[in-house]
Amino acid sequence: MAKQKKDAITPMDVDFAKWYTDVITKTEMVDYAPVKGFMVIRAYGYALWENIQKAFDAEFKKTGHQNMYFPLLIPESFLNKEKEHVEGFAPEVAWVTHGGNEELAERLCVRPTSETIICSMYAKWLNSYRDLPFLYNQWANVVRWEKTTRPFLRTSEFLWQEGHTVHETFEEAQEETLRMLEIYRKVTEEFLAIPMVVGQKSEKERFAGAHATYTIEALMHDGQALQSGTSHNLGDHFAKAFDIKFLGRDNKEQYGYSTSWGVSTRLIGGIIMVHGDDNGLKMPPRIAPIQAVIIPVQQHKEGVVDSAKALFEALCDDVRVKLDDNENNTPGWKFNEYEMKGVPVRIELGPKDIENRQCVLVRRDTGEKLFVEWGENYENIKKVLCDLLEDIQKNMYQMALKHREERTTVAHDMETFETSIKTNPGFIKAMWCEDRACEDKIKEVTGATLRCMPFEQENIGSDTCVCCGKKAQKLAYFARAY
Repeated sequence: MAKQKKDAITPMDVDFAKWYTDVITKTEMVDYAPVKGFMVIRAYGYALWENIQKAFDAEFKKTGHQNMYFPLLIPESFLNKEKEHVEGFAPEVAWVTHGGNEELAERLCVRPTSETIICSMYAKWLNSYRDLPFLYNQWANVVRWEKTTRPFLRTSEFLWQEGHTVHETFEEAQEETLRMLEIYRKVTEEFLAIPMVVGQKSEKERFAGAHATYTIEALMHDGQALQSGTSHNLGDHFAKAFDIKFLGRDNKEQYGYSTSWGVSTRLIGGIIMVHGDDNGLKMPPRIAPIQAVIIPVQQHKEGVVDSAKALFEALCDDVRVKLDDNENNTPGWKFNEYEMKGVPVRIELGPKDIENRQCVLVRRDTGEKLFVEWGENYENIKKVLCDLLEDIQKNMYQMALKHREERTTVAHDMETFETSIKTNPGFIKAMWCEDRACEDKIKEVTGATLRCMPFEQENIGSDTCVCCGKKAQKLAYFARAY
């Protein structure tokens, strides 16, 4: 029997959390693992992650970074070498205490991040300033034992990349930190179509053991922020802890300066919550696992499937295209399925289309239908489709930017701040005196955290702290966050 339309997705405005769960499970992006807090990334979700990986990895390699791999297990003594670092991660660490039936002489932690074990190797490899810089990255998994989890956004195990570099001077480390942050902004905006606020974290929010932390912050459909990538200047803190020394240009021994930076499968959650709607996912074409799907209509009629296959062959070298000629599913079921999966373009091809040597292209972002002539060897369809995919990519970014602008307000005092966070949740731009007490009070009263101090400081018509009223030099973005 042919399959009919699937059960509806919970509307976003009714229950956003339920909408998110419906979308990720009904589209077969992910499933819940037997161990609480862990997830199984299914084929469609992993294909998306692979495309995200390719986009980032290409940029890393352009800047001279090489991929390596370091062990999953880290000796406890390594974590204890950098006090601030171990204190920051201690509540989330998973420990291995036995190897087979024997108790280990030293506990091993399942990596929550790899600074310590990588630094131990750098100390072994580095001899002279001529060896620098070390520009390395690894694609791996990490484990952080989270209390509250949600697939992709916050899980006890997730996939990511973590870059770890060593430099001769602090200035070079700072340059690297900001260069990688710019790569994060570029890829997330140009490939994932998600606009970012770029800036520096407060001292409270900086990475444990870092000199300074920088971030890209995105706004989700429900008005909550998502920290989408971070880059850390570690100064010489880890170098001193792990004895990363080298013979300098003056023939004297000195410590190196290091950085670390990472993005993760959390970005998949960002794509879902920025672009999705009540019908499901919307995939930005540049990272969509399937950019276009061909659906034969009345495929039992002569010539329909053959024409669909010929169109597929004409497109497959230039577009990630799928032909769905499964006879067990109705065209209506397929339309709903691929709309829910967020495929950017649906191509419909039936007997009348073949007769007129045309097909119908349907945009996922706007629902618009285009009737397109084949052209010689389907060349016209190929050209129109490729142009259309680029237009969809740009339109999705502009739609996300428009939503962010509509959900960004300015607050000069706490009364306005509290009203804004309740009536129009999103980013709030406000002046901040850089006092931790004000940062804590804002969170206590409103639930909003300081997301970053943007590089692009602007005049918002105030020079006093939104919380205490004292003179303030820094504009900051605040929001409730995932």
